[in-house]
Amino acid sequence: MIAAEARPQAPSPDAGRPRRRSGPAARAGLILILAGAAFAPAPGRALAQPGGVLKDVGFDQNINAQVPLTLPFVDGEGRDVRLADYFGKRPVILVMGYKNCPLLCSQVLGELTRSLRVLDFSVGKEFDIVYVSINPKEPPAQADAQRRIYLKRYNRPGSEVGWHALTGPRASIEQLAKAIGFRYQYSPKLDLYAHAAGFVLLTPSGRIARYFYGIEYPNRELKYALMETSASRIGSPIDKVVLFCYDYDPTTGKYTSKIMNAIRVLGVATALALGTYLFAMLRRDRRMARATGTTTAGLTPGPAIP
Repeated sequence: MIAAEARPQAPSPDAGRPRRRSGPAARAGLILILAGAAFAPAPGRALAQPGGVLKDVGFDQNINAQVPLTLPFVDGEGRDVRLADYFGKRPVILVMGYKNCPLLCSQVLGELTRSLRVLDFSVGKEFDIVYVSINPKEPPAQADAQRRIYLKRYNRPGSEVGWHALTGPRASIEQLAKAIGFRYQYSPKLDLYAHAAGFVLLTPSGRIARYFYGIEYPNRELKYALMETSASRIGSPIDKVVLFCYDYDPTTGKYTSKIMNAIRVLGVATALALGTYLFAMLRRDRRMARATGTTTAGLTPGPAIP
């Protein structure tokens, strides 16, 4: 919309007062305050000790195990397929999760997509991605809609032929999860799944070559693993640092401290980074003020922010 020509107005009582600038330092300070508020513990929230459903949740390393390629699934278009349809030519990144996951599934897919974007390898050419929902009630169209979200973020022509989203019967999901060591549990009370974060890298023949845990996947490490797996080389077990989603204990009805502490650690790191930026911006502003012989109070008023 084109703004109408402004009419002359009487000066307001604050017209003579200098207006503070909304500069980088001020914006950084606001962000820092918001970050602190976002990651502060909610008052009165009770935290339970690990236990309950989580004792049966984990991500074991079954290095060199063969996944059952005859398992039946359904692709994003509702067609009956078998796991073998996605093997034989290239290594496969296998991710297990579900669409309505409240926390880590989107983090895993998002960080994986970001890490893959900077590689000179492409989905559908040097490797494939197979996402399998652990929710047997998830409609194929819903899983495919999630696939398209990350395909758009990946943003490489032709990658849709190598990025697949599968749903299927409970028996197929459980057998595949057991083969790769992905131990998860369902809470009927919350209608949510407790599971670990990460994915596995499989050789073209379907053998487990490498595990990636957590939600950070270094680009060079991922590239090297893809190169090794494409040659059917099997990697070694890695240090097991696993994040769980959602760390809820149905025996107590409370959240455990693991995921909350992990989120708070990330929040503190963010706050420290923003604090460092704010400090640097304030020092720069002071140096500029001394160099020009001005002070903050003598700055020219900036335009009003609507």
